Amino acid sequence: MIALQNVNKVYQTKSIETVALNRINLEVAGGEFLAIMGPSGCGKSTLLNIMGLLDEPTDGAVSINASDLKGYSDKQLARFRNKHIGFVFQSYHLINDLQVMDNVEIPLLYRRVSGKERRQLAAEALSRVGLRNRMEHFPTQLSGGQCQRVAIARAIVGQPSIILADEPTGNLDSVMGAEIMEILLQLNQENGTTIVMVTHDETMARQAHRIVRLFDGSQVM
Repeated sequence: MIALQNVNKVYQTKSIETVALNRINLEVAGGEFLAIMGPSGCGKSTLLNIMGLLDEPTDGAVSINASDLKGYSDKQLARFRNKHIGFVFQSYHLINDLQVMDNVEIPLLYRRVSGKERRQLAAEALSRVGLRNRMEHFPTQLSGGQCQRVAIARAIVGQPSIILADEPTGNLDSVMGAEIMEILLQLNQENGTTIVMVTHDETMARQAHRIVRLFDGSQVM
């Protein structure tokens, strides 16, 4: 489903060169739930951004769904992301001026989907995360756990084959974190969705099929 071959990422300024990722070789199978762990600054989020086509490697190759994406234009990459990948972030990235329903519909605005179908799909996604009764609320009226549920609904509304989650439970208490983890596990087990999750929480990581650990930009196990 996802393959990285000899991926390097180097950030360079006039005075310093920072190696964020060093020769990463990683394959994620379809339907796998992979956890990525490591200390702060080790390259976890950089790796996730490259998997999600939000950033380009300095060297190496990235393929998703057996598609070699080298040479894709920004517009082509955006279209590919929208179809195949859903994102969940630690800080939710919801638009406070939009109601929950409108936030969830956002990925569908970039497809040829009618307004009626958008609302139907958004309602189904919100039902999946237990928030259908909050469709007309604004994010500021919700708890942190509810906001993360909205973010997951937005990630799955387009029925992507891959979900990339960057510290999805990082801002939540243990009870809410466990609820979010349960939703991700259900998506993986019932829908066969491939999930890659960055986390600092060993308890959460152990529920995944496999753990990849990074240290100073290198894969250590």
